[in-house]
Amino acid sequence: MTQVNHLIEIQGLKKTYQSGDSKVDAIKQMEFFIDDEEFIAIMGQSGSGKSTLLSIMGALNHPTQGKVLVDSLDLYSLSGEQRADFRSEYIGFIFQSFQLIPYLTVLENVKLPMAVTGQKKKIKNQMALEVIKRVGLETKPHRLPDQLSGGEQERVAIARALVNKPPIILADEPTGNLDSKTANEIMMLLQSLNDEGHTIIVVTHNSDMGAYATRSIKVQDGECFA
Repeated sequence: MTQVNHLIEIQGLKKTYQSGDSKVDAIKQMEFFIDDEEFIAIMGQSGSGKSTLLSIMGALNHPTQGKVLVDSLDLYSLSGEQRADFRSEYIGFIFQSFQLIPYLTVLENVKLPMAVTGQKKKIKNQMALEVIKRVGLETKPHRLPDQLSGGEQERVAIARALVNKPPIILADEPTGNLDSKTANEIMMLLQSLNDEGHTIIVVTHNSDMGAYATRSIKVQDGECFA
């Protein structure tokens, strides 16, 4: 019998936080897989454990128990430096609050993940301008974040996540601060990136946004239901 290798495998995952004298289980028990080029919505209410799960999948948050395998690589058996290398090569992050540097231009913000790549400045500029065009901001590379709308800032965050051409995009409530029209535009952009071969994993509590995904994983009270 042929063994199926999934892009991402979550095995026996648990995450417990210490809060004063008591322990809080953010993730009680989770097991699931994600295949290459899927568009996954991780659905659940606030406090259900979905953002914690995303941070663990992105090699940012050490689980209390269990494994996260990406291309059969056990993320939390790696050193901190190896995990940082893994993130820069494999993962593009889109955060809920955009996390743009206010005094840097669109172009400078998008180039930030390339700081560790060792490429020449001209190549970095070219790659950054390509993804800025890809997200529809080709006329605004020298604007500062506060000169952009919320939807445009989200597009900058997506361009920054794309610039190193990572195979996996992780997005935490990417439409949470946007009006419904702009939110749908952002989800359609993520959908088109999925069509181009990126594996997209979006955390959302909004079922309308979740409908853009090809498959949903429901998270409730620290457990998941694929």
